[in-house]
Amino acid sequence: MKEDLLRKLVRFMKEEGLTELEIRTWGRHIRLVRGAPAQGPPTPVLQEGREEAPEDRLYTIRAPMVGTFYRAPAPDAEPFVKEGDRVKAGQTVCIIEAMKIMNEIESEVEGTIVKVLAENAKPVEYGQELFLVRLD
Repeated sequence: MKEDLLRKLVRFMKEEGLTELEIRTWGRHIRLVRGAPAQGPPTPVLQEGREEAPEDRLYTIRAPMVGTFYRAPAPDAEPFVKEGDRVKAGQTVCIIEAMKIMNEIESEVEGTIVKVLAENAKPVEYGQELFLVRLD
């Protein structure tokens, strides 16, 4: 990302009184935190006397663009991931074809694929839920 764009984003954060700004677009991800050191992904906090619900540890991988969703690299190939598979951060989980360009979509988290939410070879919208991952 260019330095002048970063400066504009920081200026915007100051003007609007924001302490945190997160942008996900075209397969890129940037998170800016002002006034506190950057931290890793949030960890679930358990309140006393409350058991952790399974939903507390789920992460949704969403489509970063509009296009056609493909579970495998080729029609006759095995899917990148199936329900029950373990994934690592940075591992390719699917492809979204946009404007005749095949874009590999990677997991941002480590965990287990709980559910595939999109249908193979069908259109997906920006932000559409693709996979449900149980965090480790």
